[in-house]
Amino acid sequence: MRILIVKLSSIGDVVHTLPAAALLRRSLPGARLSWVVERRAGAILQGSPAIDDLIEIDTRAVRRRPASRSTLEEVRDYAARLRGASERERIDVAIDFQGLIKSGLVTRMSGAIRRIGFETREMREPPGRLFLTEQIATSHLTHVIDKNIALASAALAAGTPSGGDCPPPLPDPLSTLYEFPIEVSPDDELHARGAMAERFAIVNPGGGWPTKLWPAERFAQVADGLWVEHGISSLITYGPGEEGLARRVQKASETGAARAVDSTIKQFVALARRAELFVGGDTGPLHIAAACGTPIVGLYGPTAPERNGPFDPLDITLGRDIWCRPGCHRRSCWHWECMDIPVSDVLNAITLRLARRSARAGLDSSSGGPGETLNRLKNL
Repeated sequence: MRILIVKLSSIGDVVHTLPAAALLRRSLPGARLSWVVERRAGAILQGSPAIDDLIEIDTRAVRRRPASRSTLEEVRDYAARLRGASERERIDVAIDFQGLIKSGLVTRMSGAIRRIGFETREMREPPGRLFLTEQIATSHLTHVIDKNIALASAALAAGTPSGGDCPPPLPDPLSTLYEFPIEVSPDDELHARGAMAERFAIVNPGGGWPTKLWPAERFAQVADGLWVEHGISSLITYGPGEEGLARRVQKASETGAARAVDSTIKQFVALARRAELFVGGDTGPLHIAAACGTPIVGLYGPTAPERNGPFDPLDITLGRDIWCRPGCHRRSCWHWECMDIPVSDVLNAITLRLARRSARAGLDSSSGGPGETLNRLKNL
């Protein structure tokens, strides 16, 4: 059996799909799993034990030169690779975890008989439903990881398409399925060990969208507070085009305990696995940190932490619940109130999250067990 996963971008969205891929791998160890992803978001998947084939495409290049000879040849190559060279390599099930027209088109190009995706009201581009043979009800689920696991569960189920009316049964509890099979090389580990201090937090000021950004000066005050109040230095991480922002945070820090550090995605994973805390907005690094089990204080504005936030119940997300925030998801806006989060609130949240981290470590080493540990920590 061959299954095609279609999740093109972004990095955070790809990370949110990994538990679904891990479920498919665990449930069908003999199946061949392929993943189609945008080239700029594919690094996190390289070497993952959850998949057999990584098919990286560049839809931006296709959009820039849709009628050129090179583009047409590239599209034909994509289609041939998707379909396979023989009947044995034919794709049986394609799962569209993206909900876009272009992702639906990829599932159609694969030649799969079953093409599974979200119910129409859950799709970012509803016309993409025309490429699907099955739509799965997911609006009753809150977090995007659970929605993705629902699609994977539907692919595992035999029988007729649900048509979006009957969601397939999901394992309980869902949190037991949150596996993030990310492979990190020894070189990446070595880079992380060279960059980190004895105790450090990751401070990530980038946001992807302008509406997700929090001022660099406030991040600098947070880095100073981490050092003065907790003795924790800060590594300021950044993505492409964000180095200037990270340098601004470092320059504005008064304690000198904040340092901008360059890293690849896999090097960031290695750092996150060792960090005592992550502080930043709703962007790829936060979701990678969540996948690594790093304690998180997340800053949320136009997006909903219930859907896109960290899933550890001990993590903390902050935002201002103003009149226009529900269902916003705007990449640009005429005002900035939802991200006007006071530094004092963030510092208080950091103190609480670090206390929860310490309490969890102490309780896990006792005889109480994980269930009792979580119940007691909820009172913190």
